[in-house]
Amino acid sequence: MKTCRRFKTVRAEYEREIGYMLAHSERHEGKPAAKSSAKQATSTKAQMARALTSHVSRCPECG
Repeated sequence: MKTCRRFKTVRAEYEREIGYMLAHSERHEGKPAAKSSAKQATSTKAQMARALTSHVSRCPECG
């Protein structure tokens, strides 16, 4: 699938944010903050999927 520059930018931003959350979760393993961060990472993955799907449906270059 060919994607545009904006798609790649949006995806990279979400993946960077997810990476930060997962790294925080690993650093603070066993603490409530780690569990919260892991849950946020999971919900951010779902948000990324929705955002990218929405982008593809609207973008003439990607869709």
